[in-house]
Amino acid sequence: MGETWATLGVDLHLETGGDASRHGVRKGLTDALRAAVRSGRLTPGTRLPSSRSLAVDLGIARNTVADAYADLVAEGWLTARQGSGTRVAERVVTPPVRPATPRRRGGAPEYDLGPGAPDLTSFPRSEWLKAARRAMAAAPNDALGYPDPRGRIELRTVLAAYLARARGVHADPGRIVVTAGFLHALALLGRVLRARGLPEVAVESYGLNIHWNLLHRAGLRTTPLGFDALGTDVAGLGPDSPKAVLLTPAHQFPMGVPLHPDRRAAAVDWARREGGVILEDDYDGEFRYDRQPVGALQGLDPERVVYLGTASKSLAPGLRLGWMVLPSGLQDEVLDERHAAGAYGSALDQLTLAEFIESGAYDRHVRAARLRYRRRRDQLVAALAARAPEVRATGIAAGLHAVLELPPGTEQSIVQAANWERLAVHGLSGFRHPEAAVRQRDALVVGYGTPAEHAWAGALEALCRVVG
Repeated sequence: MGETWATLGVDLHLETGGDASRHGVRKGLTDALRAAVRSGRLTPGTRLPSSRSLAVDLGIARNTVADAYADLVAEGWLTARQGSGTRVAERVVTPPVRPATPRRRGGAPEYDLGPGAPDLTSFPRSEWLKAARRAMAAAPNDALGYPDPRGRIELRTVLAAYLARARGVHADPGRIVVTAGFLHALALLGRVLRARGLPEVAVESYGLNIHWNLLHRAGLRTTPLGFDALGTDVAGLGPDSPKAVLLTPAHQFPMGVPLHPDRRAAAVDWARREGGVILEDDYDGEFRYDRQPVGALQGLDPERVVYLGTASKSLAPGLRLGWMVLPSGLQDEVLDERHAAGAYGSALDQLTLAEFIESGAYDRHVRAARLRYRRRRDQLVAALAARAPEVRATGIAAGLHAVLELPPGTEQSIVQAANWERLAVHGLSGFRHPEAAVRQRDALVVGYGTPAEHAWAGALEALCRVVG
């Protein structure tokens, strides 16, 4: 072990590149530890020295070592458990697939490249547990009583500050309603809009049928708008159009393009002119890899846009935590509907999320996730260029999925071939609204965020084998 740490000291010197700042040393140590794990010099289960002893060995500050350990725990390279110290995570290396290896046929998928989910193995369990303990210790007695239909004030206060800083949302704690995820929020809004006498909602040509079905169950029809290279065509919104529209302006799902600035402005102008309301689904706005993310549409007019956010993509869908930032004219109606429905989330989970954000752990987790998903997207694009140059990843560098344009007429056969290879993928046709007047496009919607870290290489190899 002593030899390993001596070697690590040399690697640290090289990785810092002469940057002696605390940030430079921390990055150098993080990169050196990651390289040591990847190369096998630090094997799975190896217990690392305490932050104090490693700091002494390397001649650096203890806080720098502790921060580097925390970064690697967040990325999944290390694990940290009370009483067990910090250890190298158990990482299963997927061997390269050789042509002579018999392929598994049929049965349950071995790899899942479905869109819409993060890598659940990267959930920050230890940091979440710490936040839960602190939140429980500080929780007022009324947190255990009957809940406020708006959600805990602690979470709403923290969310207001975070959304203003990270997404440009004009948020006040009094205008935020915490929900059990996006679907819960959409169902509440659908019932409110129908109670107002609205017969239909405009939607995008591509999206999720579960969203459209929720609106249908609320008694609303869904009318698709056009779509082109600039995103959803909001020119279809006018005096005779529906008075509500559901949009994904920062990163259209699933096509992966942002709504053009002129169309963002046009949508808001329509809402002001016609008394309409925009439902903004900001499902993955924190994950932009090539530049700063586009700010929320809600910032242009908080009285005409309902902002909808969720922890499902940034943390885990199983938390069932989402939020709405409401225009003042919708607050009472939404709260009345929420009270009538009687479906409230756990106050303790809300307090935990509030503490998780307030402590900075959420920002650290998002930064680590952003690096991980950016790396996967880059690997996907590079692999396609090398193995299947006729298949092109489209859309901006953002989110947890990519659309792969296929040769005409091949979508169904490729999806079937993937199923035969026990690879779960989805064709673009399954995301097209049945009434959408858009041309047929053959493509796959590939969720590169879904596989566990140890399964990503195998999933990518299987995908290249199917489309190559």
